[in-house]
Amino acid sequence: MTIDINTVVSLQYKLSNQQTGEQLEETLVDRPMQFLYGIERIIPTFEENIHGKSKGDKMSFGIPAADAYGTRTEEQVVNIPLNVFHDESGKINEEHIYVGALLPMTDHEGRHLRGRILELNAEDVKMDFNHPLAGIDLLFDIEILDVRPATQEEIAHGHSHGEHGHHH
Repeated sequence: MTIDINTVVSLQYKLSNQQTGEQLEETLVDRPMQFLYGIERIIPTFEENIHGKSKGDKMSFGIPAADAYGTRTEEQVVNIPLNVFHDESGKINEEHIYVGALLPMTDHEGRHLRGRILELNAEDVKMDFNHPLAGIDLLFDIEILDVRPATQEEIAHGHSHGEHGHHH
């Protein structure tokens, strides 16, 4: 079977920065990436590169930053008043609020974001809401472990359920 719309793909990958060679991510041998192909939750260029491949196929391909997580923009770096981060006692919890911390946030329109703290001072917290991989040309090394038809339930739910099913 080949990878196409409404197939469930299981694969292992190593992700590197194409310019520097620095390894960014890697799946674990016993925890491969599994997903329902063709539902727009994976980088489209990634899906294009694996389309038509079969179990056992290995490949490497690059994806430019603009086609992956976009370019970094300064508009995504903002200062937020320090008091937004105060706990119930009016203090900062230093276990969670520190330079380098990645925090879940919600914007004024209710959208969920993740931001990294770049700087802390007495008045504000400088945060970067760019995707952590924005601005990086990606290089994937992949091995397709399995391809199977998606079940009607998986198609209806819009995601794969794995070996033992899935309960909502």
